[in-house]
Amino acid sequence: MTGGGVRRRTLVAGGAGLAVLAACDADRGEASGTLRIATGSRAAVYYAYGSAIARLAGQYLPDVQASVLETAASDDNVHRVLVGTAELAFTQADIAGSAATTAPNQLAALARIYDDYVHLVVRRGGPIASVADLQGRRVSVGAQGSGTGITANRILDTLGADFKSRVTRRELNVEDSAAALERGEIDGFFFSGGLPVGAIEQLAKRFPIALVALDKHIPQLRVHGDYYAERLVPASTYRGISPTVTIGIANYLVVRVSMPEPLAHDVTRLLFERRDELAKAHQAAGRLNIRSAISTPPLPLHRGAARYYRSQKA
Repeated sequence: MTGGGVRRRTLVAGGAGLAVLAACDADRGEASGTLRIATGSRAAVYYAYGSAIARLAGQYLPDVQASVLETAASDDNVHRVLVGTAELAFTQADIAGSAATTAPNQLAALARIYDDYVHLVVRRGGPIASVADLQGRRVSVGAQGSGTGITANRILDTLGADFKSRVTRRELNVEDSAAALERGEIDGFFFSGGLPVGAIEQLAKRFPIALVALDKHIPQLRVHGDYYAERLVPASTYRGISPTVTIGIANYLVVRVSMPEPLAHDVTRLLFERRDELAKAHQAAGRLNIRSAISTPPLPLHRGAARYYRSQKA
């Protein structure tokens, strides 16, 4: 897997031909069809963002039947799109990259939407100040089928092939992880999400948390692809934390390449035309930027999304 720097518009072949299709498509009327949106757990950003998309699709795309699916998140979401039980999915870029290898030419992106920040949450003042300190400890690596789970296990792998065997791992979603840390049932938990993560924000109001810096693991993670970047979690994000340098991973909205072009176009347009309304559901939606949205390596943009971006001269 690689994170190529080729401009997205150059990856969608036949730009001139698609311009003709765009003119024809304008005569077909509004998009129609089913739009099942694979998100995440109810406390996660994906769910809030996806619920807002479904609500606004119902309001502004009257012939589209939109609904939200509560899921385990990224890996589960991609699987649902591939097998046809969801039409639109939120996913981390590294998970999309794996899918592009195992199921080539089946997925396309509508947009890069915002970046996830990988959290390792522990008790403030406790014994865990680094990933190495998890040895002999109990840690939640995220729900089975989540992008968090894949990323967390990759981070643990950077400490050696047998390090994971010396960590007691549990697979809990973010709500259950927060509750388990508060009850003393685990010593820390990983979660990858946009800032702020609601469940962590609420936990910090009633329990003394700290975040563990993760940036030193980035070089080793890049063996899986160029998806990982250094990001700063500001002190203002959660009560009581210090500024913490961590790992950032882009998030994409993905669909099957076979999604009808009018539907892909109109959903993409909805993201931008109703961005302020979407941001009321979660501030991460307000970070959508048309210049960065077109960069979705290694996935191509869906032809419907590409047509929208060309119309905006992106």
